[in-house]
Order: sequence, then structure tokens, then C-alpha cells
Amino acid sequence: MAADTDPPLTSIGLAAALDAAGNPEDAAFLQRFFKTGPGQYGEGDVFVGVRVPATRALVTRFERMPLAEASALLHSPVHEHRLAALMVMVAQFRRASRPRSRDEHARAELHNSYLQALRAGRVNNWDLIDSSAPDLIGEYLRDPPLSLVLLDQLAESDSLWQRRAAVLATFAFIKAGDAAPTLRLATRLLDDREDLMHKAVGWMLREVGKKVDRAVLTGFLDEHASRMPRTMLSYATEHLSPEQRAHYRALR
Repeated sequence: MAADTDPPLTSIGLAAALDAAGNPEDAAFLQRFFKTGPGQYGEGDVFVGVRVPATRALVTRFERMPLAEASALLHSPVHEHRLAALMVMVAQFRRASRPRSRDEHARAELHNSYLQALRAGRVNNWDLIDSSAPDLIGEYLRDPPLSLVLLDQLAESDSLWQRRAAVLATFAFIKAGDAAPTLRLATRLLDDREDLMHKAVGWMLREVGKKVDRAVLTGFLDEHASRMPRTMLSYATEHLSPEQRAHYRALR
């Protein structure tokens, strides 16, 4: 039996716990940091002022909440509420992916619920994407191997966040030693106009060089560095030697 002090595993209960932990000074800082002003990428987002470590600590008490409750919390206007909901979903997805207790139905439900929220504009800042897409899209498609058409569709979206989710989803493949999905999307997104996409693509290319094969990265750079936006190239070459970095910059 649950102890009397255990919180109700509901969206309302988790939201209330986050609100109680909020700090107005942190809220003001986070609203600036996540560019919530008019015309900025996070325009209109609301923060209560809970830092990520504190959010993560609170989430551990709610990880077994019903998926319907986590999905409901994704409709909150408060950024930390949505981040907490995604942390719950990722924790549940990882638990459902354990070899000895694998639950394909739960994995599919979590993946589909996440996609619905992403397409509805509820997963709408870079931290939300980066903490969820590698598991809830990437790992779902990677194991067992499924069609990657979804990544292509997301990469072609007018939504910055759907495009970023496609790129970050390939992190799951990189960690498994497969650079192909990253390279394919990186080639398609060379002309993306958003700085956040330049950073995301460059970051994943850098990880290809670190976790898969540096020769795969340099082969991509040999072919495409002349077209890569400055920020993308800078991120991609971050762990190369100064001489290599200078070489690729000179190709632009």
C-alpha cells in the first residue's frame, strides 16, 4: 500500500509539486535564456523557475503515472510542466524497453503519444526536443529496425521543432554505431535557415566522429564543408585538430 505521503500520480499532482518548487528569480532567468520574447523561438513560453536537476528529482516520484496523465500535462502552458511530462514518458519508455520485461505495446503508445504532442506544437523548445526525441523517436525506430520514412517527413516539416526532433532522433543510431541516418538528414538540411538547426546538425555530425568513426565525419566534411553554415561547421569540427578545423573553414 502506498504511504499517505506519496503524491497522487496525476498531472495535477506533478504540476502542483513543480509550482511549489518554483523560484521567481530563476523563472525570469529561464525566460530570457529560452528566448521567450516577441519574435524569438520560444515566444510566449511560461516558466515557474524550476531548474532541471530539481525537475528530475521531482519526476522520480511520478514516473509510474498513467500515460494519459503525462499526456495531459503536455498541454500545460508552463515549460517545466511539459519537460516533466516528457521525462516521465522517457523513463517509461526505457522501462518498457528492458530486454527481460520488454513491452512493445507500451513502447508504441509512448511513441505515438509523443508524436501527437510534437505535431500539435506541445514539444516546442530545444531542451524539450533534446531530452526526448532520441528515445521516443530514435530508439523506437532503431530497435527493432523500422522504416525511417518518419525521419524524412519530420525533416521536411515547416516546424523547426519537428526538424530538430528528426535530427536528434538519429542520436540513438549514432550510439549504436550507425551514422547513416544522421548523414542522410544532414545532407538534406544543409540549407536550413535556422541557427538552432545548424547547431543540431553540427552536434550530431560531431558525435558521428566521436562515437562511430572520425573518417566518416571527415568524409562528409570533404564533400559538404564548402556548403555548410558557419555554426554547423564549427560544431561538427569541434573535436578535430586545429589544422583540420582551419582546413575545413577555408573551404567555405
